[in-house]
Amino acid sequence: MSARESKRETNKGESGLAFIIYPAIDIRGGKCVRLVQGDYKQETVYRDRPEEAAEEWVTAGAEWIHLVDLDGAREGRPVNHAAIGAIAGATGIPVQCGGGLRTLEDVALLADLGVSRVILGTAAIEDRAFVEEALARYGDRVAIGIDARNGYVATRGWLTTSEVKAEELAKELAQAGARTFIFTDISRDGMMQGPNVEAIIRLAQASGREVIASGGVSRYEDLEKLARHERDGVAGAIVGKALYTGQIELGQALAGLREA
Repeated sequence: MSARESKRETNKGESGLAFIIYPAIDIRGGKCVRLVQGDYKQETVYRDRPEEAAEEWVTAGAEWIHLVDLDGAREGRPVNHAAIGAIAGATGIPVQCGGGLRTLEDVALLADLGVSRVILGTAAIEDRAFVEEALARYGDRVAIGIDARNGYVATRGWLTTSEVKAEELAKELAQAGARTFIFTDISRDGMMQGPNVEAIIRLAQASGREVIASGGVSRYEDLEKLARHERDGVAGAIVGKALYTGQIELGQALAGLREA
């Protein structure tokens, strides 16, 4: 059994699934919102209190929650502490969270709030020493978020596109100790057009690590297609807009994956 397969076996939740669905809660101004392709001008508010969304997903059977501090991503520091702490402290399931984490103090802050796994994104490009130190200190509690536009890594809340290719960054950070990547194809985010499965698999193969897919999941078939590539390293999927619009019902999706 490979190290990646062993980790998948260890990560199986109560459902017995190694492939995990992560309901997304994006927080801006203390509210649960969704943006279109990361555009802060294209915002829809779905819940006034993000905790209500978390409670809904837990009741439906969620085994993880994915949080994004959108204000933090824009400002380069954690902002929505109250909502993050309330969700991490009350859900009873693990929570992963990203958005504006640039220092070890930021990572420690979220860890103290009860966040199980922090997500480092922009810092992976702009401050490699910090990322490597965070990986060394926190190990599995750190995931690397790679958001790509036309194959190149985007940073600072998707406002800036770098000259670094997503697959090359994944290779480098895997060598530095990264064990989990979260990959978003920005062109698919919020568009309900399905995930970029080919790019997700390429990143998993290039890094030799587990990749959580993000962006574009809009149908049950999208989840089933991703789950079929579990042995290639596709470890789960983040689902946002489709849950809030009712195109995917979380309980039904989990049941379908168990049957598959």
